[in-house]
Amino acid sequence: MCGIIAYSGGRIAESILIDGLKRLEYRGYDSAGLAVARRKKMTVVRAVGKVSDLEKKLARRKLAGHYGMAHTRWATHGRPSEQNAHPHGDCQGKISIVHNGIIENYQDLKEELIAQKHVFTSQTDSEVVAHLVEEYFDGDLETAVLKTVQRLQGTFGLAVMHADIDRQIVMVKRGSPIIIGIGENEYFAASDAMALLPYTEKIISLNDDEMAVLNAGGYYIKNLNNELLEREIEICAGRDYLADKKGYEHFMLKEIFEQPEAIENAFRGRLVEAEGVSKLGGLEPVLERLKNMKKLIIVSCGTSYYAGLLGRYIFENLTALHVEVEVASEFRYRKLKMNEDTVVLALSQSGETADTIAAIREAKRKGALILGVVNVVGSAIAQITAAGVYNHAGPEFGVASTKIYTSQLVILTLIALLIGRYQDVSYNEGSEVIQAIKKLPKQVEKILADMEHVRALAQAYAPFEDFLFIGRLFNYPTAMEGALKLKEISYIHAEGYAAGEMKHGPISLIDENFPTVAIVSQDCTFDKMLSNIQEIKARNGRVLSVASQGCGRVRDVCDDVIWVPETLPLLQPILNIVPLQLFAYFIARERGCDIDKPRNLAKSVTVE
Repeated sequence: MCGIIAYSGGRIAESILIDGLKRLEYRGYDSAGLAVARRKKMTVVRAVGKVSDLEKKLARRKLAGHYGMAHTRWATHGRPSEQNAHPHGDCQGKISIVHNGIIENYQDLKEELIAQKHVFTSQTDSEVVAHLVEEYFDGDLETAVLKTVQRLQGTFGLAVMHADIDRQIVMVKRGSPIIIGIGENEYFAASDAMALLPYTEKIISLNDDEMAVLNAGGYYIKNLNNELLEREIEICAGRDYLADKKGYEHFMLKEIFEQPEAIENAFRGRLVEAEGVSKLGGLEPVLERLKNMKKLIIVSCGTSYYAGLLGRYIFENLTALHVEVEVASEFRYRKLKMNEDTVVLALSQSGETADTIAAIREAKRKGALILGVVNVVGSAIAQITAAGVYNHAGPEFGVASTKIYTSQLVILTLIALLIGRYQDVSYNEGSEVIQAIKKLPKQVEKILADMEHVRALAQAYAPFEDFLFIGRLFNYPTAMEGALKLKEISYIHAEGYAAGEMKHGPISLIDENFPTVAIVSQDCTFDKMLSNIQEIKARNGRVLSVASQGCGRVRDVCDDVIWVPETLPLLQPILNIVPLQLFAYFIARERGCDIDKPRNLAKSVTVE
């Protein structure tokens, strides 16, 4: 959500800024803009829509400046419009700012500034930053920015520049990521390292309440007490994934097909077959506390929340723990009962999810041990947590998460197995889980080989405007995740429901225009699921089933079936979700939707 790229150096800034914006598009946005300064003049160009729309406007003018900043905006305060797009400026047209995050006290600041004769041109919270900097500016931009951020409440990743101060850009971070890139006599800043990959591997990730100053001659980092800090340069040797879809039409399809590798990366080097247990180096510093914990709370949002719900079943199956799963955005508003025997586990692809960060900070304040499962090394959640596990799944650019979800499920199983082997899980049981995990990549490959069957079904079901997804036990969260995938990218109304709740309301919706996707596994709920399907068929409902190959009777009661390999019941959802991802993808493609960048959605939700 929202992206920042800034540049100061000897090259023409415009092309670098536009390229950076394109590399940030996957995060989601609805408008874009840039500011470039030259000869004490600030030029700002903004556009609603895609970066390509901004490029069209820039084609009519050449910006020759050597320092500037650019931004992709996802609307929070104020609708998408040119006036609300970033960068924002001051009354004199000398200052430009870009901002990720939320300024919670902006209304009070805005009223104060209006009383001092400042004129606002947008509906955004961000514009107050530009006017505050103007109010404090007396020739020293650093000091003006320091005074400004001391007045701000909320979260921010900020970049500020002044037309009269050649090639200086001031960056500040609090709760929203800012990364500095160091080149040869040129300097970069961005909200995501992906924007910097073509230009430098040398980066520094700012911590909260740190300020970086980029100049023509170098850079330095301070805290908000104006004290210089020494920070080590990191090497970010990432491949330029954005340049290569490997022949796939969309990143989402590419990432669906990357799941065998992502699943293998999740367990590679983490299985101790001789002992029937997992080994997770990231958890070893807190292993003694994990052995003694009594309560586990999983906090997450969106797809990661559904992974957490399935994680509850996995932990209850393999451990003696009391497990709760909470939507992160609700968690910190509850009256929490936790102590040093409580572990709070945060799940997040980006590691920057604002609600999840707020939740774990509150849990940390209450004395709980905080763990994380994230995909992005060095992300905010990785820094806040006491210990954790990385997915190592590679970047995920499709807004609708696929490979991270299945990777999270594998890692949750590994964590549960690690703890369970200290409790009641026997060596034989542990070995059975390990052998089943090792087979998953090949089993997913077999599902993907059946893509054309799923494509044909998607074409047949694409005209419907409503879907019900049902499942039981391990497949209840799978039903919710399957429904989420469909509505995220196709804009079709879909609900995920516990199959046992059908007669408590949802069955009233069923008719020939309201198909059901039933997820059926060969477990203790099998006969119950068949009964639910027959209830739907009795009301003229069309049923598509995703069924494991041991469930032969499913063919007799369903209109259509997608078969998947059979595995242990607690791992079966990892296989069951893959055809549902493909099903959602091909329906969205059939309907002509923007699959990688669905409307109104952002990849990384960095504001509450």
